[in-house]
Amino acid sequence: MINYSEDSEHIVTLTIDMPQQAVNTMNAAFQTALGETVNRLEQEKESIAGVILTSAKETFFAGGDLRELINITPDQAQDCYRMVEQNKAVLRRLELLGKPVVAAINGSALGGGLELALACHYRVALDNPKTRIGFPEVTLGLLPGAGGVVRTVRLLGLLEAMPYLVEGRQLPVDAACKAGLVHTIARDPDDMRQQAIAWIRQHPQARQAWDNEGYQLPGGAPNSPKLMPMIMAAPAMLREKTRGNYPAPEAILAAMVEGAQVDFDNALKIEGRYFTRLVTGQVSKNMIGTLFFQMQEIGAGKSRPKDMAKWKVGKLGILGAGMMGASIAAVSAVRGIACVLKDLDQEHADKGKQAIAAAWEKNVQQGRLSPELAAAQLKQIHATADPADLQNCDLIIEAVYEQRELKAQVTTEAEAYLSELGIMASNTSTLPISGLALAFSEPQRFIGLHFFSPVEKMQLVEIIKGRHTSDQTLAHAYDFVQQLGKTPIVVNDARVFFTSRVFATFVNEGIAMLGEGLAPALIENAALSVGMPVGPLAVQDEVALTLSLRVMQQAKADLDADGLTWTPHPAMAIVEQMVTEHKRPGKAAGAGFYEYPKDGHKKFLWPQLSALYFKPGYDLPFEDVCDRMLYIQSLETLRCLQENVLESVRDANVGSILGIGFPAWTGGAIQFINHVGVQQFLERAQQLRQTYGERFAPPDLLLRHAKDKLPF
Repeated sequence: MINYSEDSEHIVTLTIDMPQQAVNTMNAAFQTALGETVNRLEQEKESIAGVILTSAKETFFAGGDLRELINITPDQAQDCYRMVEQNKAVLRRLELLGKPVVAAINGSALGGGLELALACHYRVALDNPKTRIGFPEVTLGLLPGAGGVVRTVRLLGLLEAMPYLVEGRQLPVDAACKAGLVHTIARDPDDMRQQAIAWIRQHPQARQAWDNEGYQLPGGAPNSPKLMPMIMAAPAMLREKTRGNYPAPEAILAAMVEGAQVDFDNALKIEGRYFTRLVTGQVSKNMIGTLFFQMQEIGAGKSRPKDMAKWKVGKLGILGAGMMGASIAAVSAVRGIACVLKDLDQEHADKGKQAIAAAWEKNVQQGRLSPELAAAQLKQIHATADPADLQNCDLIIEAVYEQRELKAQVTTEAEAYLSELGIMASNTSTLPISGLALAFSEPQRFIGLHFFSPVEKMQLVEIIKGRHTSDQTLAHAYDFVQQLGKTPIVVNDARVFFTSRVFATFVNEGIAMLGEGLAPALIENAALSVGMPVGPLAVQDEVALTLSLRVMQQAKADLDADGLTWTPHPAMAIVEQMVTEHKRPGKAAGAGFYEYPKDGHKKFLWPQLSALYFKPGYDLPFEDVCDRMLYIQSLETLRCLQENVLESVRDANVGSILGIGFPAWTGGAIQFINHVGVQQFLERAQQLRQTYGERFAPPDLLLRHAKDKLPF
């Protein structure tokens, strides 16, 4: 587990190799092993010259064992705190050994791994482009609980430490060295060891800077004239970002500032108490469960058909060089995939490629991309109007307007050029895939790939299976999404699928409240207060009111054709009014629910909006406003599960966070129900139904789980 070896110079090398684990983690077994190892070092310290701490794995150390942490309950808080303090005490003994201790960081050191390295006197990192160094704990609702907060603040100072602790910023090796988290970089493993040995020889009685007499905090103490204004303003600035929904950033800031005002050992106790509060809280369990374990399952292919050989796209065809098509081409070219960007004429195809080139040129000017790499990526994209250029594409993605006839036309034209095992995909966000597949002679090779805008930033891709989509086609689509470095979720075919369907409920609920007479600013701020990234009125402007109107009209026509009754959502009357009567189609036209000044000033709510819809004296409990926005999305997600549009809670949670911005503190639209409590959620849904309408009616799936007291 920790291999102990001593060379002829009496330098001890401790090699961490946790058995039956792909990476080293700070679990109970490791803590026991480290304690025993430090005992031995203390017993033999008179005969040793120094210590090198390294790893037998490809990574240095991956951090805390989240499987252990997620199971710690509030009634175990005292035991948790004791465990944390015991672990920190061992690291403290290591840095007070009286002998030089060097961390030879041969791979990523994240979370507990970086905490382990910071307890060493010197850090040598192997030059590896894949290595990342940092504290990701805040992204999982936690803080570094093994001395990471205390040591980073004392190493860098309060201001300099904030991006790594409060924001969870992770750095490549060179940036970590510039930041001061790492002292030096090694070319190869042998160079890393030689540098470690050389430093040990030169510093036979190494001590941490904070253990030296006269040590002063870099950048000044919290009450210094320089830092005091920032310290006073920081909590308010942080609350503006978190809206009080994320306890971890606030706990980290508190541990940083409070710990900087006491001695080292008391600072460790402060850190430990905040850690215990977070790890026993529900928010960290929500975030760990979804953003780590369920994301890990998706990465491992849990939703991918089994026993299918891995597949790669060598040549990609994209039909439509508009914003979406060009963006798909751009992210694919970055991954080294040759792309054919086709449009109706050469002018439009070239325009799409030019937009990509302009975006990359901007990155070059900002120093985020080298000119050579930008040129190489651009060479991967061939803009054309000739369908023959699609010859031997492994995958062709149709990304034209949401019109069935147009999609059918371009699909039929491109089909002949697919490679023998190639597949055809549509980027539609609303139209059923099984219907679009009718334009393709082999519907088993047809699938939906719903990218989200902006494609460069949005991590999720929704894969939609049609009625006849084969397992092989699904596996190929899943592999392609992962080839792009994105996260796939898998859903079954239905009108507007999962993400668009659920997101529409959020937007419509906000517009419905506007129609009821609620102040538009209150609606927008309530959405932000629960953790939605944007208010529903602003989102509707982004999507375009005209698009929502067309989708509504298409849905009504389809239902009429099938002899089914159309029940419009109360929001639709407002959308139609805005477009037809007030000529405000959305952001692209510069006029929607918001005004968009041409002088570049910040957008603001259209002043006439309140005059049209706000009813003075009309009010709702703020809790109702907030709950309506969250509950309506969770209820619709449950219906998707019940109707088999969704096949797993995992895809529901991850998809809701990455695709529609459902607040991450909840763990996703289904985990939010567990967060509230299944029975409590049902009771609240029934209250909302009684007050605000049948759209809050609990699905049978919720009734069954509540009856059996069974979480999702």
